Amino acid sequence: MKRTKVAPPEPVLSPVAYLPSAALPDADDDALVRGLRGGDPRSTREAWFRFGPTVRRLLLRALGPVPELDDLSQEVFITFFDRVRTLRDPRTVTAFIMSITAFKIRHHLRWRWVRRWMVPSGPTSAPDLRTVQPDADSREALQRFFAALEHLGALDRTAFVLRFVEQLELQQVADALKWSTATTKRRLNRSWRRLSALLREDAALEPFLSQRTHGPEGTA
Repeated sequence: MKRTKVAPPEPVLSPVAYLPSAALPDADDDALVRGLRGGDPRSTREAWFRFGPTVRRLLLRALGPVPELDDLSQEVFITFFDRVRTLRDPRTVTAFIMSITAFKIRHHLRWRWVRRWMVPSGPTSAPDLRTVQPDADSREALQRFFAALEHLGALDRTAFVLRFVEQLELQQVADALKWSTATTKRRLNRSWRRLSALLREDAALEPFLSQRTHGPEGTA
């Protein structure tokens, strides 16, 4: 008996219409989040291009040029891609990834403190600041600035960098750290007063302090 040749079924392709087919950078936050939730690889690439520089800058300014910088950046995006489905309002996607970055900063600072406490003291290698500042005098000032930041706890240091170095608005800092506005303001004031005493003793860091002579909201 002659067998009838049956053609294989056509593969079912799920439509991908989340983002414009042309210029992805023009996609709004809602379209980007829908693309990420739907598995559109273009939205994944766009998220890297759109948020990557901000994530790396936040990590660098809070932690310095630590060897783990690239790994921490990847961890931020792994968490972001994993949790983007839980985002209720796509318009807050920027605050969402900044919140994840802030959490990674706090976690790393705490891990670094525990490592110092657990591991016997000995010679440690300082971060190579030549990667961010080629000028020798500026590198020395930057090194002293990071040393001053070490006087703050992980949470306060993160908040301080977001507000005074990254220059985010007070509400943006509160959203990133999931604090109330009043708590954010109070802790920033406390951190500012503590660091001010240290920065005033260093002529190289005085320009940073002179940019703001009061607390975060004009309170002494």
